Amino acid sequence: MKVEFYRHNLTDQDKREVDAVIDSLFLTTGEWTKKFEEKLALYVGSKYAVGLASCTNALELALKYFCIGQGDEVITTPMSFVATANAIEYTGAKPVFVDVEKSTGNIDADLIERSITKNTKAILPVHLYGQICDMRKIRAIADKYNLKIIEDAAHCIEGTRDGVKVGELGDIACYSFYATKNITSGEGGATTCNDQNIYEWMLKARQHGLSTNAVNRYVKKYEHYDMEFLGMKCNMSNIQAALLINQVDRIDGLLTAKESAAEKFNEGFKNNSHIGLPSVLKNSKHARHVYTIWVSPDKRDEYMDKIYESGVGVAVNFRPIHLMKYYKEKYGYKPGDFPVSEKIGSSTISIPFYPKLKDEEISYVINSINKIVTG
Repeated sequence: MKVEFYRHNLTDQDKREVDAVIDSLFLTTGEWTKKFEEKLALYVGSKYAVGLASCTNALELALKYFCIGQGDEVITTPMSFVATANAIEYTGAKPVFVDVEKSTGNIDADLIERSITKNTKAILPVHLYGQICDMRKIRAIADKYNLKIIEDAAHCIEGTRDGVKVGELGDIACYSFYATKNITSGEGGATTCNDQNIYEWMLKARQHGLSTNAVNRYVKKYEHYDMEFLGMKCNMSNIQAALLINQVDRIDGLLTAKESAAEKFNEGFKNNSHIGLPSVLKNSKHARHVYTIWVSPDKRDEYMDKIYESGVGVAVNFRPIHLMKYYKEKYGYKPGDFPVSEKIGSSTISIPFYPKLKDEEISYVINSINKIVTG
């Protein structure tokens, strides 16, 4: 049997929405983008949302809004995709890594305060795999030291923890709609916030910092534009938004299907003493973006090869950022600097996990992995 690592959840309804855009006048940012932004903001419980080209762009703009740059520091986690730290690097600031919790892989909020210096301007937590970090504790620390919070919610639109939603306690939350995300447009991202000033700035910042967007210039009576500040070119198109609009309506149903798959995997692996699983907190709603297993670091790569050879797609989420060549050479990081992140990074295997997984495919994945991971 062949079980792909990922299959998207797009439907004929989504295709028809794209067809409607193609038959319309304007393909770039316009009415579909606006409609998606309104739906996203309503779903996560924020006042405002802005559609962008990627979550990386969202992080970059969030940092730029708070004037974070050369000489500044931003506290974040090494257990994430490189985009998290790269966004900080792009501003000229320094990412300051804090190790993660052994049970979840999320940034360890108890370690944050000791890494704060006079140059620290923000905390950038990552809701790893779809489980929200301890945002109440992080918010308290941020308030104590007058720091901004930018949430990397690339994995976590649906999540809650301690009664808190994504973006509720942060200043800006950033989302991804990359090909493998819970809702997808192939590429895409967004920010949400509750501050009208941030929202209005983001609308301009995504289109070079211009005073008016293309729809207003070309659909309505032409008006001269001005460039108010140095922005970026990272706006979401109507085509991307059309793919996402109806997925927002289905997101809870998709999550229910993934929760069911997770329960089957949990049951299937529970008697294998050579497999560990990240904890799911009782006081949280997990967004269930990725399902990972933790195995012996010494055998992880061997296991991955064998699992792949059995027809089951696999990936690693993630290799620790501080051990990437760029970060090692620039900052002198070395093995042992963040031991929990390193252990997770060397032992983790992500397995197929999406709503379209059939029961027989789930059983095949479980049986194949149990036969291979034997210590």
